[in-house]
Amino acid sequence: MSSDKNYRDIARAGRVVVKIGSALLVDQNGALHASWLSSLAADIARLSKRGQDVIIVSSGAIALGRRYLGFDPGILKLEEKQASAAAGMVRLAHAYQQQLGAHDLNVAQILLTLGDTEDRRRYLNARSTLMTLLSVGAIPLINENDTVATDEIRFGDNDRLAARVAAMVSADLLVLLSDIDGFYSADPSVDPNAILIPEISEITPEIDAMAGASASDDASGGMITKLAAAKSCMGAGCHTVIADGRINAPLSAIEKTGSGTWFVPQATPQTERKRWIAGTLQVIGAVIVDDGAVAALEKGRSLLPAGITAIEGSFERGDAVAVKTSDGRELARGLAAYSADDASLIMGHKTDEIQALLGYRGRDEMIHRDDLVIL
Repeated sequence: MSSDKNYRDIARAGRVVVKIGSALLVDQNGALHASWLSSLAADIARLSKRGQDVIIVSSGAIALGRRYLGFDPGILKLEEKQASAAAGMVRLAHAYQQQLGAHDLNVAQILLTLGDTEDRRRYLNARSTLMTLLSVGAIPLINENDTVATDEIRFGDNDRLAARVAAMVSADLLVLLSDIDGFYSADPSVDPNAILIPEISEITPEIDAMAGASASDDASGGMITKLAAAKSCMGAGCHTVIADGRINAPLSAIEKTGSGTWFVPQATPQTERKRWIAGTLQVIGAVIVDDGAVAALEKGRSLLPAGITAIEGSFERGDAVAVKTSDGRELARGLAAYSADDASLIMGHKTDEIQALLGYRGRDEMIHRDDLVIL
């Protein structure tokens, strides 16, 4: 998605993450808003049909489960939240499966914690799973693993989790569907002079000061966490919109009117990811490549094991490595899909030989072009 005046057009986003708050899915009696979810499913099906990747990050498990288990209204104890999440996750996933299945869409549930996005190995596994699901047209349904996460429950991290997921998959757009129609200069329920801010290109201290807190027993976030999510996405080159999710077909409404508050980054997800690989990550080791691989990389292709002639250093899967020519010149940097030990076994070999050499089939590429930066 480009950063020009047409950035509000959802159709321009190749990959979209949609975050849904508890209050949109579940009423005060613990009943699912089935008609609303049906309209959202139709929206998602429309995006998917025109070739867009869609990922859902959904709250609602605790809200569904607490009434199902008969907990009293009000603030839940930690163990009650975890029990509610365990009961609610089943009901939540089933509801999405029913509604999206009506449009011939496959749903796959993934339970994450913030720790899964911070630990390098778990991050790579989660990203690989998500990318594989998207490649076959499935809709990943992500929820925080509230049954084991403790701090995450207390601080309302599904907004932040959605932002982490958006950065993880290099999404073009994060849609934060909420029970408010955007970001205001003050709390509009308290201040009648509060005004909607339609566009934010920089989150200044003044913008930070405008955020409020959540007042719902079921919602653990609020505008503070949404603003933090938007800030995180802007740093990853991803657009964010905070928009009203209370109406039916909320994505269609955003697409038709461009309504809500849009947070506009200065770069694209691909640009920011390349910058992160080239300038932020510490290089652990190196791979030496032949002239054929050099020519392929300079044309924007991935690095295959066949083009590697030597391995330097000790690195693990996901570590940043230098790509060097035979005369020692550093040509590129990238994220290794194999450890140094495994790379030593498959270097110089064709991709269809990887399984016989390693005993398992990993990626075809040693470094995928999306994880590679030419210097």
